[in-house]
Amino acid sequence: MSPTPGYPPSPEPLPAPVIDNHCHLDIARDGDGLPLTQALARAAAAGVTRIVQIGCDLPGARWAVEAAATHPALVAGVALHPNDAPLHPADGGLEAALAEIEALAGAHDRVRAVGETGLDFFRTPPEGRAAQVESFRRHIDLAKRLDKTLVIHDRDAHQAVLDVIDAEGAPDRWVMHCFSGDPDVARACLDRGAYLSFAGTVTFKNARPVRDALLVAPRDRILVETDAPFLTPSPHRGAPNASYLIPLTMRAMAELRGDDLAELCGVIEANTVAAFGGEW
Repeated sequence: MSPTPGYPPSPEPLPAPVIDNHCHLDIARDGDGLPLTQALARAAAAGVTRIVQIGCDLPGARWAVEAAATHPALVAGVALHPNDAPLHPADGGLEAALAEIEALAGAHDRVRAVGETGLDFFRTPPEGRAAQVESFRRHIDLAKRLDKTLVIHDRDAHQAVLDVIDAEGAPDRWVMHCFSGDPDVARACLDRGAYLSFAGTVTFKNARPVRDALLVAPRDRILVETDAPFLTPSPHRGAPNASYLIPLTMRAMAELRGDDLAELCGVIEANTVAAFGGEW
């Protein structure tokens, strides 16, 4: 497909399909984003035939449910992002927001995930962390009660995330979105049953710990994502990201692990279907 202004050109398509398990099709960077139909078409042409659309605030969660109900290539995740949780007033605002997330999570069988939730100690100051922890706890409970996949955002909070998981008990299926830890953190998550999802960061020169974590992850626990429009893989780091750029990340992952690319695509496709609760 022809280039879109501001977006990188399409890479060589993958030899077998994969699923982008974490994308924000409703968020634009640096001006206008890709129209939804164009984003899906370009992704499919690159071999990315299905996408998990993540809503991380109330408007985004509503949009995700509507988009997944309308487009067969999409399923949805809904939650309050950890940086959004402290923005809701303590005197009932967080409760009301969580109640709407619960309603949205149960609204349609194409809502497969509760997330992204978790902890972010990079952007939220210490005074907002109690709200993050409470929101995270409530999302874990919701994922377990509704039998949804839990999708976790973890930024500069590895041990704190694990502490909450240990205290609350992990659901049957949970994903460490955009895994950012080292091999020790990877093993700690894997021991608790997590899937590890790798984004364009595995192509960054300064991300050696993440690449080392990829090497210790067993094949049946690896996923791939964009986190689009963020975390664009090299050589286009800094430009807007989109699902059609996953081939760059997949090729880097296959080369690093010494895997056949087509075989790794098949493994990740199967893992993602297992992680998000069935076919779509």
